[in-house]
Amino acid sequence: MYYTDKKLQFPVTVEKPNPVFARALQQAIGGVEGEIRVALQYFFQAWGCRGPAKYRDLLLNTATEEIGHIEMLATAVALNLEGAPLSLQEDVSADAVGGSVLNGMNFRHILSTGLAALPENCNGVPFNASHVYASGNLAADMMANVTAEGSGRVLATRLYNMTDDPGMKDMLSFLIARDTMHQQQWLAAIEDMGGLAASLPVPNSFPQAEEQQDVSYAFVNCFVDGVAPAEGRWSEGASIDGRGQFSLVPGKPTGGEPMLAPPRPDSGAQNEQMMDGMGELGT
Repeated sequence: MYYTDKKLQFPVTVEKPNPVFARALQQAIGGVEGEIRVALQYFFQAWGCRGPAKYRDLLLNTATEEIGHIEMLATAVALNLEGAPLSLQEDVSADAVGGSVLNGMNFRHILSTGLAALPENCNGVPFNASHVYASGNLAADMMANVTAEGSGRVLATRLYNMTDDPGMKDMLSFLIARDTMHQQQWLAAIEDMGGLAASLPVPNSFPQAEEQQDVSYAFVNCFVDGVAPAEGRWSEGASIDGRGQFSLVPGKPTGGEPMLAPPRPDSGAQNEQMMDGMGELGT
């Protein structure tokens, strides 16, 4: 069960409404880097979490906080839309935020919500959960969470640099700080599980003796013959998990050319396709 006290986690104020910035803020709500994404990701990871309860508690607390961040951003969108024009005729008048429709305001903020936020990105694409990752493997999920918070923090800093409104900068500064903490806590959870090296490879429960270990730590060069890639930490030296040595190997095929059976006569293919890969008539 979830509760609310109706209060924002952090004050949200707008000195000068900006309907175009309201559109930009939609990315932080319903974009792939946004708060709906991370809230659902952490909730579904928590609801399916097996193992020590402390990891479930960590995920649930953070997921619930992210709902508060959606609330803050939705409030910011609504405040930035106050006084926005509701018609093209009004838009070309002397209104304080005149020109917003013609200069990039989201029409759905007028037509669908009456000057309020939407569960979509800045281009009007509805959120569809395609970037919600909950694998059931704690290490994999925590690494995905670090990435989610990293891309979210990148977005928040870009939004911060897009506005000169003091209230919006304060709110975004708070959200950036929370992203800092969330990156740290997911990494701390990996450390709590024994550290990155102990967690690799994910899943570490699969016996490596059953994988083809001759390529377990080989960086494959897929450039054309004679072109070598720039070498880095990933191409030589000890592997991150300490169980092998990185190497640079040429990309060479070890399998043959794939040959598929001819199509079935009742599959709707052409007569000319009724031969196998060697040009022989199929049976």
